[in-house]
Amino acid sequence: MVEHDGQRQRFFSRLREGEAYLSYERDGDGTLDLQHTVVPEPARGRGVGASLVRAALDHARAEGARIVPSCPFVAAYLEEHPEEQALVAD
Repeated sequence: MVEHDGQRQRFFSRLREGEAYLSYERDGDGTLDLQHTVVPEPARGRGVGASLVRAALDHARAEGARIVPSCPFVAAYLEEHPEEQALVAD
């Protein structure tokens, strides 16, 4: 389950192996700059990072916001899911 902590500007999931998260910064125009994805080593390869990215994209979509994929993991996710490119800021 992915949760959103707007105060700390991150989406996170509590796992047995530790906390996984995707941090972001909100730009002045409301754009979400998705900056850093962290998944504990033992939990990698199970789709945890992808679930964090999906939660961030769903959040941006619900807010009518755009995203900046500064994080390489987010950028790679978007390459594999071209249907999400409409959320990327110009």
